[in-house]
Amino acid sequence: MKNRAIVSLMAALLVCLVSVSAFALEPYSQDFESLSTSSTTLGDDGWLVFANVFGPDWAYWYGYGVFPAPNNYDSPAFSLLGSGEGGATQGLQQLVILSDYNNADHAAGAFIEANVFQEQAIAAGDVGETWVFDFDAKMGDLAGGTTALAFIKTLNPAAGYATTNFITLDMTSIPSTWGSYSLQLFIDGSLDGQILQIGFSSTATLYEPSGVFYDNVNFYITGAVATEEITLDGVKSLYR
Repeated sequence: MKNRAIVSLMAALLVCLVSVSAFALEPYSQDFESLSTSSTTLGDDGWLVFANVFGPDWAYWYGYGVFPAPNNYDSPAFSLLGSGEGGATQGLQQLVILSDYNNADHAAGAFIEANVFQEQAIAAGDVGETWVFDFDAKMGDLAGGTTALAFIKTLNPAAGYATTNFITLDMTSIPSTWGSYSLQLFIDGSLDGQILQIGFSSTATLYEPSGVFYDNVNFYITGAVATEEITLDGVKSLYR
């Protein structure tokens, strides 16, 4: 009976440990090959959008979102699945990031910053880890004064969602051939409870072209992995 009680208690403790780790950051990988062509397919895969709008003098006007990322060819905005642009390792479908052309303030000379991203919450178990965001990309039809970037961003809900990290790669002048790109972030103790985003952005005005192709998106831990303070050996030692 004593052994059964010990086994039951250990099992309960392990369930608790699994529950705690379930709130940690999770790896993400997407080559876009298995996604359907439906209008909701990117949103169904967890992609979100948010826009910031600035006046012609770059004064902040307003923002809108967060919404599921669209996949709409008839009325292009933020994101869609392209095809026929892949190389040997990009396959048949690619993610296209572009401006929100449904926003009529383009015509007023406003700058529309369109952000498309995946979002997760950072937990205490993530502290001490380094996470990498890598992807393939190539230039699309971006032109004029349009700019594009890739980013890792962290936001603090306890401080009005203030940005605490904004790590970027300028994608404005990348080649029209596929290349590989990478960003990374070390999770320190101050980020516990904050929101982490990985994604892409374009800023355009006057309906100028803004498309950039992305593929083979990965988000993963590199180097040392943080461990729980209570381990299985630690649980066993209580009963020796």
